[in-house]
Amino acid sequence: MIHVCSLSKVEETVTKTGAGRLLSLLAAGTEVMRPASITRENHLHLVMHDIAVAQEGMTMPGEEHVLNLLDFARQWNRSRPLVVHCYAGISRSTASAYIIAAALAPKRDEAELAETLRALSPTATPNPRLIAIADTLLDRRGRMIEAIQAIGRGADAFEGTPFALGIDG
Repeated sequence: MIHVCSLSKVEETVTKTGAGRLLSLLAAGTEVMRPASITRENHLHLVMHDIAVAQEGMTMPGEEHVLNLLDFARQWNRSRPLVVHCYAGISRSTASAYIIAAALAPKRDEAELAETLRALSPTATPNPRLIAIADTLLDRRGRMIEAIQAIGRGADAFEGTPFALGIDG
């Protein structure tokens, strides 16, 4: 199970779910305290801003970020949950959860997965740059991009409500 939350809910979510792995997607300078129950090798911290087009002074999500994310996900044995978070739990984290589920369940329909994401999180607004890169790397031929565009922007919120996304539906 993939659990998605905001930075402020990391400790609580890891504790409540018994997660064994943690994926952090944060801008440079944003600190995250790795919960004591998560070992260093089971925590991947990717540094990027939540942007889809290049902006001066900001780190745009890139192919290297997605390759690292996919490698980290593929090393997960799924015996314990994975927690994925960004600052608000709305964009980078929801994109990453979608990407991980698509990568680990390659036969799962992209549109069904996106609709499930929307049903679980009305605020989810997956970062389109992360989705586009993953679509290419996973050879989904635009289907991931189209599926995320089809669910549209999520409801406005300062912070998303934590939710869990199953990999196999």
